[in-house]
Amino acid sequence: MSGNDILAPADVDDPLRIVLVAPPYFDIPPKGYGGTEAVVADLADTLTARGHHVTVLGAGAPGTAARFQPLWERTLPDRLGQPYPEIMHALKVRKAIERIAATEGVDIVHDHTFAGPLNAPFYRKLGLPTVVTVHGPIDEDLYPYYRELGDDIGLIAISDRQRELAPDLNWVGRVHNALRIDDWPFNTVKKDYALFLGRYAPYKGAHLALEAGHAAGMPLVLAGKCSEPPEIAYFDEQVKPLLTDSDHVFGMADAQAKRKLLAEARCLVFPIQWEEPFGMVMIEAMACGTPVVALRGGAVPEVIVDGVTGVICDVPEELPAAMEKATHLDPAACRRHVAAHFGVGRFGAGYEQIYRNVLRQRTRMTLREVLTEPPGVAERASA
Repeated sequence: MSGNDILAPADVDDPLRIVLVAPPYFDIPPKGYGGTEAVVADLADTLTARGHHVTVLGAGAPGTAARFQPLWERTLPDRLGQPYPEIMHALKVRKAIERIAATEGVDIVHDHTFAGPLNAPFYRKLGLPTVVTVHGPIDEDLYPYYRELGDDIGLIAISDRQRELAPDLNWVGRVHNALRIDDWPFNTVKKDYALFLGRYAPYKGAHLALEAGHAAGMPLVLAGKCSEPPEIAYFDEQVKPLLTDSDHVFGMADAQAKRKLLAEARCLVFPIQWEEPFGMVMIEAMACGTPVVALRGGAVPEVIVDGVTGVICDVPEELPAAMEKATHLDPAACRRHVAAHFGVGRFGAGYEQIYRNVLRQRTRMTLREVLTEPPGVAERASA
C-alpha cells in the first residue's frame, strides 16, 4: 500500500476505518459505573460485526471485538473529573491517531471524551472528520465550548430533546443509546421493592424516590455512586434523614448486581429534576421487564411509552399513585419496546449512516474547493 493509498479516504460505501476515542476512567465495557464506556463497548462490537475496521483508544484491558490500543497501563477511576487526565489523554490520543492515519489509514474519528474534540482542527488538516457524541447535557460551559469548535466537529445527540435545547450547534444526527437485549435477564416474578438506581445528586432525585415509596407503602432499594464529596454531602443531608427500616441502601452495584436488582424490582423510580439527555437505566429496567415511573423531563417521553412501559408524572406528588399503577403493567411489553426501539442493530446502523453522511459531505466540500480554485493555483501547487 502506498502512502497515497493510506491517506486517501475509503469509498463511503465500503467498510470504514473508524477510531473510537473512549475516556480513560473505566474498562470497556465497564464492570460497574461507566455509562459512556458501556456505549463505546456496544458501538465497537456492533460496528465490528457490521464489517468495519474499528480501533478503540482507551485505558485498561481489551474487552470488545474491536482492536484495542490502551494509552494508559490502567484505568483512572479515582481521577474522574480532574483536568490532568483529560488533557493528557487528549495528547496521547492525538499522537495515536496521527500514527494510525500515517501507517494504516483512518476514515473518521468518533470522540466520546471532553477534551478530545480539541484535536479536531489537527485531524481536519489530515483530512479526517471528527464526530462527537454528547453524552451529557449542553450546559453553560459546554455550549460555548462546542460553539467555538464550530464545524471542526459534528455533534451527535443521544435524544431529540438534547438537540432541541441547543439548536444552533453543529449537529449531524441523533442516535438513541441502546443495549444488547440478550444481556439483560427478563423476569415476570417481582419482589416487594421499588428501585432507585443512579448517582446521588439532587437532580437525580433519590430523596423524591424515598418520599414516593413511603407514600405508596412500597419499600425502596437505593443503589448508586456515592464517592465524590458533593454526592456524599447530598446523601448525608437529604437522603439519609429520610431512610426508614423498610428501605435498603445497597451501595454501588456492579454489572451483575445491577441486572438482578432491576429484574426483581416492581418498578424503577426515575424522579429526575433536570433535562436528562437520555437515561440508560430506563431502557435497562424495561429490558428486564420492569416498568419505569419517571418525572417528565429530558428524554423521558422519548424512552417511555406512558401507560405501557411505565408512567410519566408531571409533579412529584403524582409518583406514589404511578408506582402502584406501574406494578400492573405487562413486563413483556416493556421488553418488546426496548427490543424494537433501543437494540444495538438500530444503534449501529444509525451511527454508520451518520459516518457516511459526514464523509459524503466532506467529499462534496473538497470537490467544491477544487472547482472554485482560481486558475493556475493547482498548477503552481503541483509545480
